[in-house]
Amino acid sequence: MDSTKVTKDLIQCDFDGTITEEDISFLLLDAFANSDWRRLLAEHKEGKISVGCFNTRAFIMIKQNKQTLDRFVREKARLRAGFHKLLAYCQQKGSRFVIVSNGLGFYIKTILETIGVNNIEVYAAQARFGSDGIKTQYIGPEGVKLQDGFKEAYIRHFLRSGYRVIYVGDGASDISSARLAHHIFATGPLLAHCQKMNLNCTPFADLNDVVRGLELLP
Repeated sequence: MDSTKVTKDLIQCDFDGTITEEDISFLLLDAFANSDWRRLLAEHKEGKISVGCFNTRAFIMIKQNKQTLDRFVREKARLRAGFHKLLAYCQQKGSRFVIVSNGLGFYIKTILETIGVNNIEVYAAQARFGSDGIKTQYIGPEGVKLQDGFKEAYIRHFLRSGYRVIYVGDGASDISSARLAHHIFATGPLLAHCQKMNLNCTPFADLNDVVRGLELLP
């Protein structure tokens, strides 16, 4: 954890599997990829390729236009209960709420707009649509293109800026960044890792649990 003097709270929240019940990237790839994207996922999970490389090679397999994909995510996305309550809590307390995701920014913003949320900071993979597929890239907080460590780059940036960072996440990709936070709210593989490594964290089933946990933090 960074030793910079803390000024106020920032909630860094994952999106896929944390705000949503399922990984939207995987739903899109299952529905539209024209080749075996799960082979690439296996390589990523084995540490053979970076998340940037995975997205580059997997999303180029999707040739549909943005309008088609937007319709799909509006129909398929299911949010965990308590999201609006969490946003309202952060606004009431003056806490900065930021989504930092390895997913694609276009569908995150589409889903948020669909539920009437238009004023959240979102940092995620940028997407460019074309007949030859979706081209993706990650741009870090310093404006540099990244292949890996996207979430970690942002939490380090927020810590240097003097925030007490509270991390909310679910996946293996959240582990390295969550370990840097002042407090962790975890579910899924992230929770299993925290319990295995005896890291202090608060489990959650939905985002109402996160609000209740935030209210108990000193």
